[in-house]
Amino acid sequence: MSSRPGAAWPLVAVFTAGYLASYLLPTVVGRLSAHLGLSPAQAGLVGSALLLSSAGAGFALAGRVERLGARTPARAGLILAAVGYGCAALAGSVPLVVLGVMVGGFGSGTATAVAASGIAARRDPHRTSSLGLLTVSATAGVLYLTIPHLGGGHRLPFAAIALVALLVWPATARLDGARTAEETSSPITGRLPHRRSGLVLAGGMLVWSMAQNALWGVSSRIGLDQAGLSEVTVGAVFAAALGAGLLGVTGAGLLGARLGRAVPIGLGTVVIAASIVLSSSARDLGSFATGEIMWNTVYPVVLSYLIGLAASLDIRGRWAVLAGSASSVGVACGPLLGSVLSEEAGYPAMGLILGAATLLVAAPVTAVALHTGGRPLVPGSVRRRGGAPAALLAATTGGLSGAVPKLGSPEQAVTELRVRRRRLVRSAIRTAGPDGGSGQPNAYASTSAR
Repeated sequence: MSSRPGAAWPLVAVFTAGYLASYLLPTVVGRLSAHLGLSPAQAGLVGSALLLSSAGAGFALAGRVERLGARTPARAGLILAAVGYGCAALAGSVPLVVLGVMVGGFGSGTATAVAASGIAARRDPHRTSSLGLLTVSATAGVLYLTIPHLGGGHRLPFAAIALVALLVWPATARLDGARTAEETSSPITGRLPHRRSGLVLAGGMLVWSMAQNALWGVSSRIGLDQAGLSEVTVGAVFAAALGAGLLGVTGAGLLGARLGRAVPIGLGTVVIAASIVLSSSARDLGSFATGEIMWNTVYPVVLSYLIGLAASLDIRGRWAVLAGSASSVGVACGPLLGSVLSEEAGYPAMGLILGAATLLVAAPVTAVALHTGGRPLVPGSVRRRGGAPAALLAATTGGLSGAVPKLGSPEQAVTELRVRRRRLVRSAIRTAGPDGGSGQPNAYASTSAR
């Protein structure tokens, strides 16, 4: 979706602004509970409202970013994020905070949907998604190191998210604008490809994300209440954990698809389940830090492969947006689920339940990765089951994939013939006049050149 195929950074910037709220969820929920007098369950419900609003934006935009262009919805999302989170930062009453959170969440979801569509259209969606996770992890890590030292009650995390949205605004100038009717007309519209695999993946990502964020939403409380740590120490642990996540995502980007997607997703999910159990049962700094660092190292790695897998299922990015929105629903339910489970059963039992759920969802999601192969469309490649070459698909959809036909390839020949035919038709219209020079309606004047 980038206006310049070689420039991934505008998508990465918008991705960072969209994902940042979920990365800062523990400090948001913790500070709402500590400074606004909310119970942990009530604070978790506010976090869920934020993320549900974000998921709603993703579902609303699925399949529409191509027609609207990336620039306009990205700018609208960043404005909503800045205004919503800014109002939540300034508000002192719970209803106004909730309203600002939901407006900001819708803006975050809009930005994330634009980024997901653009990432799916790139030649290597996994590399771009890894770069986005790397950037958002680094940004969140810096904030976790600084926010505990600045005070500010519940206001500071919201203000930070709003500020990042404003800083990302200039990057939207490099995104595509709205397409014309001729550019968006395409013979490959219609049913979603790989529907069964896509539905299984979306459902799996919903449950997987719910389990991850049930822990993430109460991690701050585990460190403060069960492990007996200070807010500064917990913030330092989170920063170290996100720093380890940077190394994990960097390694995943370098590894790429050498092992396929099934092995990192399956094996990584098993490690995540063990990390959840360890972190939720922590009663000292060592076990808490080990669990959080191990979990945060592997979590973004698996997430990057899941995003890349969803992007590979549909070149138009519809499965990337739908699966991402389903993941956002799981993320939204996570804080509330974690708060309820921790209050009713305690943190260790909560960890066992979440770890078991994570292991159960590993099998179907890994099976999707094995079944589809996770092969994105690239120049010269052919869709399985008789699909069209990617370069030809790109030519007929206004260059959605950013691919360029190879010189001398059949795709280039087809594209050149189409361009020549259009030129001949237009020349015939200009030469013959509106009636074809014979008093009869010109056939070309009533039909568009294909």
